[in-house]
Amino acid sequence: MPLVSMNEFLPKAKANKFAVGQFNMNNLEFAQAITDAAIEENSPFIFGVSEGALKYMGMEYTVAIAEAAAKKSGLPIALHLDHGSSFEVAMKCIRAGFSSVMFDGSHYTLEENIRLTKEVVKAARAMGVSVEGELGTIGGVEDDISVDEEHANLAKPEEAIRFYEETGVDCLAIAVGTAHGMYKGEPKIHYDIIEQVAKAVPVPIVLHGGSGVPDEAIRLSIAAGVGKINVNTENQVACTEAIREVLAKDANVYDPRKYLTPARKAMVEVVKAKIRLFGSSNQA
Repeated sequence: MPLVSMNEFLPKAKANKFAVGQFNMNNLEFAQAITDAAIEENSPFIFGVSEGALKYMGMEYTVAIAEAAAKKSGLPIALHLDHGSSFEVAMKCIRAGFSSVMFDGSHYTLEENIRLTKEVVKAARAMGVSVEGELGTIGGVEDDISVDEEHANLAKPEEAIRFYEETGVDCLAIAVGTAHGMYKGEPKIHYDIIEQVAKAVPVPIVLHGGSGVPDEAIRLSIAAGVGKINVNTENQVACTEAIREVLAKDANVYDPRKYLTPARKAMVEVVKAKIRLFGSSNQA
């Protein structure tokens, strides 16, 4: 099956009150683990690729790995640019074969964010590519860009609704209290903001910073209108812990397959658990 836009499954997620996971692809083992877990659960999913990961893997390898996963699995998979910083980066990804892009204009004024997002939507729609927009500032660390809690701004519902109406994005990431990376305490998610926006717009709300959020908070977020949830840090932690465990047991291990195989298995378990929690099992 070829790669698909998020519109192949997000409308169903919104209608049936489940969420589809975006799991970041950082290398081949991440891609394999995510795909194997989704095959077991018969779930659609989104490969998220940050600009940093794109530089690390290379555009050609990134697209080829995602296309191989879609062909092997037969599942509806979107290859999605995560936190795209410009129109030019989004278009480069679309030309290379990405089926979905995010333009993150959250650091601009509302008017400028709307103007720039509209340009991306217009070009992407002509190519059958889905677009995610963002409003408000999400805290934490993403690709070495750090936003402390003091400067993380919650999205205003009326602005989020206007943003959707003027841009026509296919899903909307709004800052509601989550953060990138792992949490020191429990995040305070503003379900009222999710609910107010979700009732007013026909597309799903996106929850960034899904790693480490308690299961009950995830369930409440989905009930409020979240239809896409991003997870990366939990897979990174599981991968690294498995590698450390192998190397700590035997300092003579040098074959990467000896430590990457258990790392991949650890990530499969993380992704399977998330898919079940999100309710997307058997929704492919």
